[in-house]
Amino acid sequence: MLLARVFLPFVAGYYISYSYRSLNAILGPRIAAEFGLNAADLGLLTSVYFLGFGLVQIPCGVLLDRYGPARVDAVLLVLAACGAALFASAHSFPALVLGRALIGIGVSVCLMATFQAFVLWYPLERIARLNASAFATGILGAITVSVPLEAALEVMHWRAIGWVLAAITLAASAALWCAVPARAREAPRDSLAAALGGVRALLGDAVFRRTAVMIGCSQFAAVSLSTLWIATWLRDVAGYGRSEVAQALFLVALGLMAGYLVLGRAADARARDGRSVVPLVAGCIALSSACLLLLALGVTTGALALWVIFIFASSAAVLSYSILARRYPKEMAGRVNTALNTFAFLGMFLGQWIAGLILSRWPPTAGGYDPEAYRWALGVLWLVQLAGLAWFWRGRKLLA
Repeated sequence: MLLARVFLPFVAGYYISYSYRSLNAILGPRIAAEFGLNAADLGLLTSVYFLGFGLVQIPCGVLLDRYGPARVDAVLLVLAACGAALFASAHSFPALVLGRALIGIGVSVCLMATFQAFVLWYPLERIARLNASAFATGILGAITVSVPLEAALEVMHWRAIGWVLAAITLAASAALWCAVPARAREAPRDSLAAALGGVRALLGDAVFRRTAVMIGCSQFAAVSLSTLWIATWLRDVAGYGRSEVAQALFLVALGLMAGYLVLGRAADARARDGRSVVPLVAGCIALSSACLLLLALGVTTGALALWVIFIFASSAAVLSYSILARRYPKEMAGRVNTALNTFAFLGMFLGQWIAGLILSRWPPTAGGYDPEAYRWALGVLWLVQLAGLAWFWRGRKLLA
């Protein structure tokens, strides 16, 4: 029952959210050519999804704790469908940006609503594995917008893809509204003032701050690259064609899915044995950072393997959600997860946009962006990721 009425409806929303997140890795070059966009424009267009997403996280966390994950998620998905329709019908850059921002706001609680639903309906000892399973299922969205999307674009215009996604988003909203069972609250609902006070207390917690900065810095590099700039790097530095880029993105998505599944199980095993998850998180992000450093230094031999390992290892950052789930009461789950997500998505927005700004500092080549510019862009992303990891590790005694 829980599989059909809780797990599947919520992860379906996250699947759609991840499809939107990764969409521009394939559509971006086509849209840039049609609208005459430079690297900074393309970076802003793609990353404004993360900005809209991140800015509404804390108020949405209050809504999730007050009204429950199903209702809030379902209503916001309708907004995402409207954003997809605007994006598909846009004939100016501002309209594209607005549509993309509305999509980001509309899917902003898909993952956090899923996490909250797991906390409400499942035992705590299963949370890390369930979270990892949700992440892995969501990655099917990234897989869908790799090779399958490239094949679909042979027979459909990118605008038609946008309309199809709008329709699917409405269907997911209806499923959440109709399928998810009601659940009685275990504690009285906080007043709005008390709910906001809980957020202030959360932001004042040193454990939360170190965790939030770590995930923001990690996603500054990992997601900003995986949802856009890996594709252009493969084209401009490695010399991949369109179909080869799509195939490579498929493998990168599989690496991310494997990371969520493997590391989620490893985290659960450590938790059952009474061991901290912090060394697992830090070790994996250190491995991710090492791969990114090699790519920033211009290594191209085995580059696809480096990208896959980079993404696989960086997925460990999301284990921090399960760390905080054990620290705070269930009644705060929505606020805890969305506050953490605020840092994650602002990191994604800044990383993707800043990378575009750096790439645009060099004159474009005939086929894309200057390979030398990528070294500087990747170097900045690596430095930020490493700084976040270092601060997280310094506070490991607090986090344990």
